[in-house]
Amino acid sequence: MAPMSRYSIRLYGDPVLRQRTADVEDIDGTIKQLADDMVQTMYDAPGVGLAAPQVGVQKRMFVYDTGDGSGPVTILNPVLAGARGEWTYDEGCLSIPGLSWPIVRPKEVHLTGIDLDGNEISVEADEFLARVFQHEVDHLDGVLLVERLDEDQRKEAKRILRTRALGLPDADPDGLSTLASDDRPARHSGL
Repeated sequence: MAPMSRYSIRLYGDPVLRQRTADVEDIDGTIKQLADDMVQTMYDAPGVGLAAPQVGVQKRMFVYDTGDGSGPVTILNPVLAGARGEWTYDEGCLSIPGLSWPIVRPKEVHLTGIDLDGNEISVEADEFLARVFQHEVDHLDGVLLVERLDEDQRKEAKRILRTRALGLPDADPDGLSTLASDDRPARHSGL
């Protein structure tokens, strides 16, 4: 039997996603277990990357697996530098399920950090891996995907997210179709 996720993924609107995380000070059994649990949660979602705030933990760490055969990787206290170029790619987020947008980000970045054994990591990344690093570090800084959208995209995204928060179908943002429908009970009975 496959292991089950210990964590649920926090969704857009959860305040923990808007907070900057604290550095990991000690690499102990708790941090290693957190990394294992995050990997399992990421695979179950399924996703390519997962930052600690997405499971409600305010630690500066993320896990990823781009599917290139090298398996899951954990990065502690990551720092991005050396951004170069531009690359547009349709980007989604496990904290905003089912939605994605074309987003422009630097094509190349240099990431430094620490692995679970305390070794320094230095990675020159481009295109997809660079995007994964930028997306996950954004989470660690309390920045959500919606903030990377242009003004029109952001308005549309917020409309859809507001609609979801109210429990309405995405195609019925004001709720009028639901209220007027003959085959559904009125959600606002007594008005």
